[in-house]
Amino acid sequence: MSTLGLILVLTIASGALSMIGGVVLLGSARLVKRFSVHIVSFAAGALLAGAFLDLLPEAVEMFEGEVDTIFWFVLGSIVFFFLFERAFNLYHHHHHEDDEGHTHATPLMLLAGDAIHNFVDGVAVAAAVLVSPTLGIVTALAVAAHELPQEISDFSIMLHHGWAKAKVFWSNLLVSLTAVIGGVLVFYFHDLTEPYLPLFLAVTAGIFIYIASTDLMPEVSSETARDKAFHVIVLLLAGILAVWLAGEIGPAFGLAH
Repeated sequence: MSTLGLILVLTIASGALSMIGGVVLLGSARLVKRFSVHIVSFAAGALLAGAFLDLLPEAVEMFEGEVDTIFWFVLGSIVFFFLFERAFNLYHHHHHEDDEGHTHATPLMLLAGDAIHNFVDGVAVAAAVLVSPTLGIVTALAVAAHELPQEISDFSIMLHHGWAKAKVFWSNLLVSLTAVIGGVLVFYFHDLTEPYLPLFLAVTAGIFIYIASTDLMPEVSSETARDKAFHVIVLLLAGILAVWLAGEIGPAFGLAH
């Protein structure tokens, strides 16, 4: 198999494997509705952990300039998506005042963040393949394992916001293809794309922090009954723990992301 062919196979396979948990979740939509607050709490922990324990440390480690630049991009992305959400909700309210439902911008922002993150994952897989096909395979498996808890939280958030199961599945599948784009671009333009990867990671971290802190955690706080408060706290911590474990297990077995 050619180098480009291997990159295509591995980026597609890693994306498909990472979606397994979310697809299983789609088959239990009633349970999602019943335990919506609990799942959202887990998702909030997963997003925060992904930003602070994975994306930002990796961005800082990769960046060769002033570290402050990374955090300016995080701050800038939070402010930008705050303005984006405000504009989106004002527009939607103006044009759909008589609608009973309400379309929320959070799933769209989440997809945008995942598109960037998947793109960077594709770049990581392709870069590993260029070093060694074996390393590329190992990296693809590590990426899939790392993304699994994130995909579960993404599916649950979109279902919680009223997206149909088919829409959740196809939108996430299409977004996963950005990994293929990242892999192909690295194959052809490695020297041009590599310097910007830390900034892509910083923007993604900002998106995840914004969604968790302004949408998910306030919703959990407002909808949680006192007798369930302990449950959601435990699940918030479980979301953090799941992402941390995903990051720790890979290196422990020699799987470099």
